[in-house]
Amino acid sequence: MAAVWQQVLAVDARYNAYRTPTFPQFRTQYIRRRSQLLRENAKCGFEPGLRRHYLKLRSQLLALRYGPLSEQSSFRASSVRSSRTTLDRMEDFEEDPRAQGARGHRRSVSRGSYQLQAQMNRAVYDERPPGSLVPTSVAEASRAMAGDTTLSENYAFAGMHHIFDQHVDSAVPRLQFANDDKHLLACCSLDATLSIMMLSPPPASVKVTLKGHAGPVTDFAWSLSNDIIVSTSLDGTLRIWNTEDGRCIREVRDPDSSELLCCTFQPMNNNLTVVGNGKNHLQVVNISTGKKVKGGSSKLTGRVLSLSFDAPGRILWAGDDRGSIFSFLFDMATGKLTKAKRLVVSEGTSICSISARSWISREARDPSLLVNACLNKLLLYRVVDNEGTLQLKRSFPIQHGSQPVRSIFCPLMSFRQGACVVTGSEDGCVYFFDVERNTKAIVNKLQGHGGPVLDVSFNCDESLLASSDSTGMVIIWRREQK
Repeated sequence: MAAVWQQVLAVDARYNAYRTPTFPQFRTQYIRRRSQLLRENAKCGFEPGLRRHYLKLRSQLLALRYGPLSEQSSFRASSVRSSRTTLDRMEDFEEDPRAQGARGHRRSVSRGSYQLQAQMNRAVYDERPPGSLVPTSVAEASRAMAGDTTLSENYAFAGMHHIFDQHVDSAVPRLQFANDDKHLLACCSLDATLSIMMLSPPPASVKVTLKGHAGPVTDFAWSLSNDIIVSTSLDGTLRIWNTEDGRCIREVRDPDSSELLCCTFQPMNNNLTVVGNGKNHLQVVNISTGKKVKGGSSKLTGRVLSLSFDAPGRILWAGDDRGSIFSFLFDMATGKLTKAKRLVVSEGTSICSISARSWISREARDPSLLVNACLNKLLLYRVVDNEGTLQLKRSFPIQHGSQPVRSIFCPLMSFRQGACVVTGSEDGCVYFFDVERNTKAIVNKLQGHGGPVLDVSFNCDESLLASSDSTGMVIIWRREQK
């Protein structure tokens, strides 16, 4: 029944842009009210066949009133097939011959600790009784938070908790909950601003708007203590913000006078931020001084679109718009970057999102990388050595041909039966995939956006999921309470 009302809401959302085009606030109020009414009616237990008939009639009436919607682009099967030979190809990056001695030393130990970690994890797991937990200090707490339910049960959602529309008609390419926080959420927009939102106490509200960029904001990141946000923009600046009052603490201009496209904090040292620009350059910046770190720069084959560190902060992956993912070794003492490996996912394909995870679940213990590329696929890679070499584990079909769609690992899935990832899609849906299922991998699908879903983010206990789209709408989804 819940699936039917979500389909009805999805139809209304897709036609929402046609309603009162000069009054976007009314469109948001309308979709909120529709969501509320549909949820209430779903609880009344109407016959499913009757609801499906209603869905069909409503779709027909809306098409008659506003005209048929253009179909989403179909999966580019031929493009995917042609790129299949490159998905698993990982190559060493050729360096100056004078550096080959150091390079050889790194290579001789390159696969050691990652392979050893996986072997030890498997040995510990195999020795324990079936159904028991991995013996860590946080295992019991994580299992309790997860609710000891199946993936399908755990990722059932009761509906929309709130809808934000302060960036209406301008795409929201990025949103993220604050670290270890249930109710603090931030997003950036192509309208040149960022918003910090409080979801509790109700009603949810915009806490502060960060204004100062002169161009569309492309990316941002929370510091570990959540007191600072760094953001990048097409205006060529990196800005550091105070999250309490919205004050801009510092502005750092790109030394190449180029558009800045992505950023991320060094996880073990939040004094350092890595930024990528439109002239193919990667740069480590000290945000306390606003200066570049010596030796902390490198060049990719294309515009730098996505960045992700591993948990210890020793390996950095960077994706570009030419279809390559590079791995870099990060020197914790100096901030120096050393280029290590290159994976060609598919020539000419944009790598829009990279997320790293040490463990996926008890069944999938290898360090992994989740990648969104414009291949109509979500890709899951295994990290096989200390230089960030990637090996394709599996892929999932989504509609993704041109938009900057992103995905995430679920924060609590390491100690639950099965493993789940969540991604946006150009068909306006949010998809949940179980990475351990060989067939029927889709665990859940949320419908309600009126345009391509660009980013998704869970809060720390998975009680709320946020998603943003190309029309500027941010939806907060509430998980069902068991």
